[in-house]
Amino acid sequence: MSTTTASAAAGAAPVAKKAAKPPNPARIRRRRRLAQWGFIAPAVVFMALFFGYPLVRNIVMSFQDYSPSTFFTGESPFNGTDNWSNVFNDELFGKALWHTILFTIGSLIGQFCIGLGLAVFFSRRFPLNGILRSLILLPWLVPMVVSGVVWRRILDQDTGVLNSFLGTIGAGGDTPWLTSTSMALISVILVNIWIGIPFNMVILYGGLQEVPKELYEAASLDGASAWRTFRSITLPMLRPVITVVLVLGFMSTVKILDLILALTDGGPADSTQTLGTLTYQNSFVQLDFGAGAVVGNILILISAVFAVFYLRANRNEGK
Repeated sequence: MSTTTASAAAGAAPVAKKAAKPPNPARIRRRRRLAQWGFIAPAVVFMALFFGYPLVRNIVMSFQDYSPSTFFTGESPFNGTDNWSNVFNDELFGKALWHTILFTIGSLIGQFCIGLGLAVFFSRRFPLNGILRSLILLPWLVPMVVSGVVWRRILDQDTGVLNSFLGTIGAGGDTPWLTSTSMALISVILVNIWIGIPFNMVILYGGLQEVPKELYEAASLDGASAWRTFRSITLPMLRPVITVVLVLGFMSTVKILDLILALTDGGPADSTQTLGTLTYQNSFVQLDFGAGAVVGNILILISAVFAVFYLRANRNEGK
């Protein structure tokens, strides 16, 4: 019986040794890589279909003679850089680019300064703090077209509420907010500032909540004034958040279309024409799809430059 037991143990030893063999590292890495690609593949397919293809198609279209007739026939011959040269030689393109710069810079400065001031104000506890913050979010929640239509009625020179109020207090009630070439762009910028304030306030308010309270207590013990505390503690600690707010604000403001169409439709006399509205008019009003694709590509390029700046800024902050 002992001989049988010894033989069974000797036979089981190789089996146990085979079961204890470690798994193949190459196979594990292969399975892990397949699992990673399995999670990434849906996002890659989605980006390729809904972002990559339209982007490539828009670039190709900017080098084609794309008119309503060729749109239906499907024959769009390449015309080289004719579309690009026609756009760059158009006087309206220069005006639209300048208006886009003024509109973007003016909107960003106004939204950021007022949003930062409100964020600092609401960072202190007082009655009705939460309710007031919720009410300030309303301009951000209302669709931009609706806001544009409402503000167009408010700023109407003859029947607008604003001119009626100004006339009541004796401050002049006949200001051509949207019909004057010198006032229309300013009015559009002010409306866009009103819409963008909540976004800036919410992001900056969240950043202020992450600033350690001990820093403010130490500054108070050192006798630092409110301005010195804000300049030496609040602003440096908010630098990453400020970068996010400004870059995202730029990318959403530079391509605004619906607000300007609802307020002025690019007028009067093209005084509120921007690159966004120029793209729309070239493509869907004049039906010059090639020229519209050129202006659209310029907008994409501008947004891509600031997207790269945003990514590099975040990378530097993480070091």
